[in-house]
Amino acid sequence: MAYILIDGYNMIGIAHGDLEKARNELIEKLLKYSEIKKHHITIVFDGWKNGQAHETRTTTRGLTVIYSRLGEKADLTIRRILSSSTKPWIVVSTDREVSGYAAGRDLAAVRSDEFEYKLYSALKDTRDDPGGGELRNGDEKYLKYDDDEGGYPPVRRRGNPRKPSRRQKKKLQALKKL
Repeated sequence: MAYILIDGYNMIGIAHGDLEKARNELIEKLLKYSEIKKHHITIVFDGWKNGQAHETRTTTRGLTVIYSRLGEKADLTIRRILSSSTKPWIVVSTDREVSGYAAGRDLAAVRSDEFEYKLYSALKDTRDDPGGGELRNGDEKYLKYDDDEGGYPPVRRRGNPRKPSRRQKKKLQALKKL
């Protein structure tokens, strides 16, 4: 079991005509993933432009959905959660500030596309089961990576090239948990 903290709109992206529909689809997929893997997932969405005066929080079957308050971005809410919690969070965000903040607190940071691969792989494995996950057309693109070979492009870094950095070790451990 892992504690996963996700930057919601970072995960959805900006290329959607109906943002509410994309958000609800992501929440449904995360609910299925949470049930399959038994992880505790918290997803944070921006409420800074047209949110409510107070932060809103909803919890359903292992998934907590948080909308940041009006005038506050999700990044700030995520940093606040990380600084006030002692849980071993796995932070899912492509935002460098959020990933760097998580790494500075000795937590694992995973890019959104890496987590999407794990999410769609888990849903694909249950797709044939009654009530299993459903993939839409085009979702197969997230299944192109091969976990056994590392699957992701190498990162240039200093030091011994055969020894992964501390940050890379944390990330690999987190990806194995997912």
